[in-house]
Amino acid sequence: MRWRPARPSSKSDRRCSRVADMPASTFERPRLDPLFRPRSIAVVGASSDATKTGGRPVHLLVRHGFPGAIYPVNPRADVIQGLPSYASIEHLPEAPDLVLVAVPGAAAVAALEAAAQRGAGAAIVLSAGFAESGVEGAALQARVTDLARTSGMRIVGPNCLGSVSVRERAIGTFSVALENEMPGEGGVSIVSQSGNVGSAALRQLRDSGAGVARFIATGNEADVQAGDAIAWLADDEDTSVILCCLETCRDGPRLMQALDRARAAGKPVVILKIGTSEVGQKAALSHTGGLAGSDRVFDAVFARHGAIRVHSLEALVQVGAAIEAIGARRIAGAPSVALIAASGGFGVMMADAASANGIAVTPLGDAAQARIKAALPLASAVNPIDATAQMSASPDVMEQLLEATVADGANNVVCLMLALGMEIPRLRTVFTAAFSRVIDRHPDRLIVACIPGPADAIAQLRSMGIACFPTIDAAMAGIAAIATLGRSAGADALPLSAEAAPLPPSVFRNEATAKAALGAAGVPFVTDVVATTPDEARLAAETLGGPVALKILSPDIQHKTDIGGVELNVPGGPAAAAAFGRIQAAAAERAPGARIDGVLVSPMTSGGTELILGVTRDPTFGPAVMVGLGGVFAEIFQDTALRMAPVTAAEAFDMLRQLKAFPLLDGARGRPPADVDMLCETIAALSRFAARHAADIAEIDINPLLVRPKGQGVVALDALIVPAARQHHEAQT
Repeated sequence: MRWRPARPSSKSDRRCSRVADMPASTFERPRLDPLFRPRSIAVVGASSDATKTGGRPVHLLVRHGFPGAIYPVNPRADVIQGLPSYASIEHLPEAPDLVLVAVPGAAAVAALEAAAQRGAGAAIVLSAGFAESGVEGAALQARVTDLARTSGMRIVGPNCLGSVSVRERAIGTFSVALENEMPGEGGVSIVSQSGNVGSAALRQLRDSGAGVARFIATGNEADVQAGDAIAWLADDEDTSVILCCLETCRDGPRLMQALDRARAAGKPVVILKIGTSEVGQKAALSHTGGLAGSDRVFDAVFARHGAIRVHSLEALVQVGAAIEAIGARRIAGAPSVALIAASGGFGVMMADAASANGIAVTPLGDAAQARIKAALPLASAVNPIDATAQMSASPDVMEQLLEATVADGANNVVCLMLALGMEIPRLRTVFTAAFSRVIDRHPDRLIVACIPGPADAIAQLRSMGIACFPTIDAAMAGIAAIATLGRSAGADALPLSAEAAPLPPSVFRNEATAKAALGAAGVPFVTDVVATTPDEARLAAETLGGPVALKILSPDIQHKTDIGGVELNVPGGPAAAAAFGRIQAAAAERAPGARIDGVLVSPMTSGGTELILGVTRDPTFGPAVMVGLGGVFAEIFQDTALRMAPVTAAEAFDMLRQLKAFPLLDGARGRPPADVDMLCETIAALSRFAARHAADIAEIDINPLLVRPKGQGVVALDALIVPAARQHHEAQT
């Protein structure tokens, strides 16, 4: 029985037919079977010229042996590339599972409408001329989106490179990467918004010896997005690793749920995110917004949802191929590596690269060192292991070195430098036999090889479960990436909090109202008094006792120091009254249009480490919480850590450990250890508040936050809450 898409039965059904419209709790597997597993393919705009966009898919389908029906559609030809041609989709002998559209603009939309009417399950719009080309193209693309929503037919593109399913020989692309041969079958699938980048990854995977399951380039994403493809591949039995090239994200919840689905299915996702943006930083009104940056939010999203981020196409392919090779093996705990090389120089280079990637190089145990010395008396057996030239002169000793190192428990990864050995037949035969026997004895141990070639040797090692990288730096970066995967595989993110009732506009009014709201949420603040007259300022200073600080209160002045709105170390009541007058005069002169709510009088507070704590709301992914070195150093050193809100206290501690300034909290150079436990609870409380009120808040800035010695808690000295656009408008009116 041929697959047919389910039809919406009512207007309400049609409104929920698109994944983006579904509530998070009802996210379903995207209906992409007819795209990746079609039994018939129609090509609209088919050409007898195999070099044209409409001719190449037909040529590739025939050449590479697609077993299903191929239906060229062209009203001006009876036969195309040896196949019967049809005047229109209506004239086809059956409804095709997949329709490839290679005609431009309005003609493409008409073809999609005909395909949906006929009952096609999916379509790929290969042609351009849509949102990327201007207003008229954007209007055409909107029609494509609406058609997908109302018909249930899934549409890839427009302006895309299409899809490939290797085992099914289902080709929905005109990519030159398939010009000479199909990729070898394997478990790596590629999802790319950029067709050319995805096509290059496809070619590099083939060159690396890795096998491919699926490929999709989503283009303009009028309907099918990268998140949809990841979610479908998470359930695909042919896919074991998903590589993704992402330029942007149009639907944050859709992508995050897809990543969660892949993690739950045990399918690692490696992401190359390109096209970083500084727009968020330029628009930021607080320190937090300026330090967060939109690209850092992507990092936080990927970390929260278990994806591995890489920063080059080469790393995307190398890490993906390595993960496919090692299968279910993972690195438990922090990565550490035993290094084997045939020269001391290579060993030192490997150790340097390991250190640069945060990988420990732990000395081998005494028993392992003794076994290595017995095999090679002149070898350095501590770690790195310098096997000397004897590893080539007597290749049989390599098994003894490898066995001793793999059996030793000091490191959780073993890495060998095979710069030249695998190019020499006599050495290769002995080395591969040694690898095979050692792996048989230790099937769970992770072995990595630095090997630039030849390709057939790499393929042979990969088939044994050995991760292969072409250079030392790539190998150590790859080990670090695999270690990240091991940690994320067991991570349980805190569920998103249900949104609370909208915050009243008064919360955003000034520092005092912001402190009141955040204090109720669990952020500790000093005791403040609002003064609206000099006498009230005097009385507040006398009540608080000791030196005080005075700060202007205004909904229109975020940076108070810039206009002379702050006075510190004010000694007592009369001085406070005088300071009140000076602050009011400065505000009248430098911010004459600002609304003034009074002056905030606070006790001078010192002692402890100054941090900055805050929240920024990303328009795609929602609120992220940030912590870092604060005070005047916040924007100088930009030592910060970022996570998506909400976070647990344990996640907050992980954030602190990322800071270069963490030793200041951990008792460095005789300092008393800071109250890290209370700091973590404060970070978690702020993150929960931000998640509950995600729709209301654009940014939160707490700077400085004083972290006192252990047992003495933390205290925030300043706070700013920037409303989202709607609340900002209400507050101003």
